[in-house]
Amino acid sequence: MLVRARRRLISDRIFAWAREALPRMSETEEEALKAGEVWWDAELFSGRPDLAHLLATPAPRLTAKERAFLEGPLAELMERLDDWEIQWRHRDLPPGIWAFLKKHRFFGMIVPEEFGGLGFSAWAHSEVIKRLSTRSLAAAVTVMVPNSLGPGELLLQFGTEEQRRRHLPRLADGSEIPCFGLTSAEAGSDAAAMIDRAVVVEEEVDGERVLGMRASWSKRYITLGPVATLLGVALKLYDPDRLLGGEEDLGITLVLVPSDAPGVTTGRRHIPAMQWFQNGPIEGENVFLPLDEAIIGGRARAGHGWRMLMSALAAGRGVSLPSLSTAATCASARTSGSYARVREQFGIPIARFEGVQLKLAHIAGIAYRLEAARRLTCAGLDQGRRLSVISAIVKATSTNEMREAVSAAMDIHAGKAIIDGPLNYLGNLWRAVPVGITVEGANILTRNLIIFGQGAIRCHPHLLAEMEALEEPDEEAARAAFDAALAGHLVHILATQGRALWHNWTAGQFARVPVRGPARRHARALMRYAAAFAYVGELALITLGGELKRREMLSARLGDVLSELYMVSAVIKRFEDDGRPEVDRPLLDWCCAQSFGRIEKRLAGVLRNFPVRPVSWLGALTLGPWRGRKGAGDRLARKVAELISEPTAARDRLSEGVHRGAGDDGMARLERAFDLVVAAEPSRRRMREAGIEDPRAALARAVITEREADQLTEMMEAVDRAIEVDSFAPEDISVRTRREEAAE
Repeated sequence: MLVRARRRLISDRIFAWAREALPRMSETEEEALKAGEVWWDAELFSGRPDLAHLLATPAPRLTAKERAFLEGPLAELMERLDDWEIQWRHRDLPPGIWAFLKKHRFFGMIVPEEFGGLGFSAWAHSEVIKRLSTRSLAAAVTVMVPNSLGPGELLLQFGTEEQRRRHLPRLADGSEIPCFGLTSAEAGSDAAAMIDRAVVVEEEVDGERVLGMRASWSKRYITLGPVATLLGVALKLYDPDRLLGGEEDLGITLVLVPSDAPGVTTGRRHIPAMQWFQNGPIEGENVFLPLDEAIIGGRARAGHGWRMLMSALAAGRGVSLPSLSTAATCASARTSGSYARVREQFGIPIARFEGVQLKLAHIAGIAYRLEAARRLTCAGLDQGRRLSVISAIVKATSTNEMREAVSAAMDIHAGKAIIDGPLNYLGNLWRAVPVGITVEGANILTRNLIIFGQGAIRCHPHLLAEMEALEEPDEEAARAAFDAALAGHLVHILATQGRALWHNWTAGQFARVPVRGPARRHARALMRYAAAFAYVGELALITLGGELKRREMLSARLGDVLSELYMVSAVIKRFEDDGRPEVDRPLLDWCCAQSFGRIEKRLAGVLRNFPVRPVSWLGALTLGPWRGRKGAGDRLARKVAELISEPTAARDRLSEGVHRGAGDDGMARLERAFDLVVAAEPSRRRMREAGIEDPRAALARAVITEREADQLTEMMEAVDRAIEVDSFAPEDISVRTRREEAAE
């Protein structure tokens, strides 16, 4: 009786309105929404995340085999790499490095051992990319791509058994070099707009009738494209003669193409922001491909390409670019802390200037939280989850914050960082920033449309069920399903409002959390802001509905809040997993203060710009008066800065896995200078107290010992070498080619 009355008075009326007013889901949107899985993002969307569940998630660990690889082949590779030679002389990895990568199966990290690969976990894969990125970006990207979005990942998830047996062993040992072509000139991020196409045909091949396709495409920005031997290509597949017995327009389909197939053109190169990894266009003109061999997953997967891509991207996007970004940020933290300690101006280390300390704190805090997010995301991936929304969060956040951290490091290093040469350890990281931000989904698109837009549907406990009910063709079944989902949604709204009202008016002080020690107050604040996010998100969904995806500025702010909630969760978990080290407490406090300040700013921005003013007022009233977090203060910033400009355990943890130089290169010089400056500090302090600057004068007055005087001389020489920059003879950097010189 109650259900019938509810349907007649409420749900049937809303159902009729929604079917008329809301736009229908496109096939592309539907495929994207069904790809991947939800995890901690769904907990945050609920407004009452289970922190006990988060803390119980096992921290990622390397197996003995994985650690042996890092300490063996990876360590040897990093010793052999010379990034200056790669970037400015070879403009490619030398042949010996390519051979080394193949021999040790760097291209097969994600390929299971049964197919000849290394069978690494997401964590081991991430560790390899992170460590390698601090030595050579070109080498890291070259290794990254075959283990990310591409034929390997797609074959593992969707390939037929025959395709896996045929291709995976050759991908693992480097006999085949893969690439994947999605982006075309006309489409960009809108894959549905691509004009690359294939038509199903039946042709005679070697005296037999073969069902296949004729494909033509033009793709650009394809990493490894110039050297790839096995191309993955996204196309729109058409079957005008109904040879497959279904629709004419089959949709986006993913195919494998040998690079030596007639009609395929590869080899030309792009230059992505002066990064000399292999990247270029791939083209095909009227290429014949046998259907079952070419379509990844066989003909049953024809038209399923977009969903396959979204699922594969969820794994690769959560590992590769976050690992590279974390590497760049951690390297920036270590080098900036060292440089600020050894570089003196006006007679004192620049690490003691408050303006520099603010920059150092920013770099260190970002490094701590990106590493925390990398750990948490890999932990989720290693549980077998395809984290579509979380991977979007960590990709966009890590690459954006890499830009902030490397920019701050460039500010601190000043002229040292802008003069290129073998001694410059930051310039290549700076040039990598726009590449990371752009690839695997441009960050503007990700922030404005995907994080909250896709997250709201995938993570909300009732919204997807309501949307699916609206798409159901059976009218009675649709109304019944919609009524059940709507009833649950209404209860959820009331519970969310009550939770937000309680936690925000009490400033989260009574939130129950399974956390003790320094992180407890931050965990309570996390519960408070999760409730606030869930409530404001509900207000936006209820009042704007389908219009919300066109209100990109509002959606972006809500996406920022979700991202910050995820990052805070990762930071709290990292601190707890590390055993609550007291020396790391300033990093914990800084990260949480910054995140909560951003959350309040973004929520205020949503309410201030909300088009329905009474709803905005209701939201402001519910969130209460206890708002005003502005981020980390100056005292905390000074503490964080000291952690990386002095020899602390926190500094070493923050830069774990960062390459620290080889031979006499720039980073090796900086490490040596830092150690000597720290060691000489007691004798320098006595000299300052005595008003003496020259070590020999201090020795003559017995302020220091002869050994200390020698140590100071060695230190000054090391500092001079650490801050030195490169210079070249004009003929060594001439752009004139040998051919031009010979012609003269």
